[in-house]
Amino acid sequence: MAERSAPVLPARGPADVVALATRAYLDGEPVDMSALAHQLGIGRATLYRWVGNREELLAVVLAEATERTFRSAERSAQNGQGPGAGGPEYVVDVLARFMRAVLAAPGLKALTQREPMVFIRLATMPGAIEDRAAALVEELLEQERAAGRLTLPLPITALAVAIVRVCDFHMYAHLLGRGAPEVETALAIVRVLVGAPTADGG
Repeated sequence: MAERSAPVLPARGPADVVALATRAYLDGEPVDMSALAHQLGIGRATLYRWVGNREELLAVVLAEATERTFRSAERSAQNGQGPGAGGPEYVVDVLARFMRAVLAAPGLKALTQREPMVFIRLATMPGAIEDRAAALVEELLEQERAAGRLTLPLPITALAVAIVRVCDFHMYAHLLGRGAPEVETALAIVRVLVGAPTADGG
């Protein structure tokens, strides 16, 4: 990777490393630990002490990107459904917007073209990304349940994890050797899990 310019700011802690790694990710560039240390004016030992190894840092960057994308999906779904709308259809709408935005993200496209198996390992195994995604889905489900707009067939934490795993498995189908993302299949399963009407009227 070509070196960037001189350090942007003297590093004060892990947040500075994550911010610079996030910029590289969003620019479609590799997250390079040596380059990060050089840019921030710190030693590699300090870098690793602050953020762990490269995959741990990537997981944090991707978890934060997951939250930004999910919050954006929530906002756009609210605008699309109108004031006071919610319930199962809203949950499905949020997840549909989220998955499509994830698949369209330039940074993610660059990462998955460059390191597909690293990404799959980070995104589909228990860890920072799944934890963040499950917490976001759980929050969404709890919000709708507390408002009386959603009745859930399973404990909310278990259901949130199940939804995340269903979405991941189908969203990243093209990285798992199945040809293309299967977003509509994921959404059909989510509809059943949250009690939204299905295509056959069920």
